[in-house]
Amino acid sequence: GNVDRLVIRRGDDFHVHLRDGAVLDAVAPYTARQFARAIVMPNLQPPVMSAADALSYKERIISAVKKSDAALDFEPLMTLYLTDATTPDMIRDAADAGV
Repeated sequence: GNVDRLVIRRGDDFHVHLRDGAVLDAVAPYTARQFARAIVMPNLQPPVMSAADALSYKERIISAVKKSDAALDFEPLMTLYLTDATTPDMIRDAADAGV
């Protein structure tokens, strides 16, 4: 038959700044209630520039969400802050790590 209705249960946020620390603890759960996934911007102080940075930040994001509501299912999609010092190896390492 014909489809006459489309239901989007929880969309994705394609550009979110979650920050860190107390702001992260406040913003991440709100974002997770609205969206299933989010592309997380890497411009923290210091910025997220390596796979290790991104994975550490991802853990902090998930922790902030779970502290608020352990039942929330949210996937932060991590990115790197690119500079003139970013090398192809850094990007490959991030990709290999799932960033």
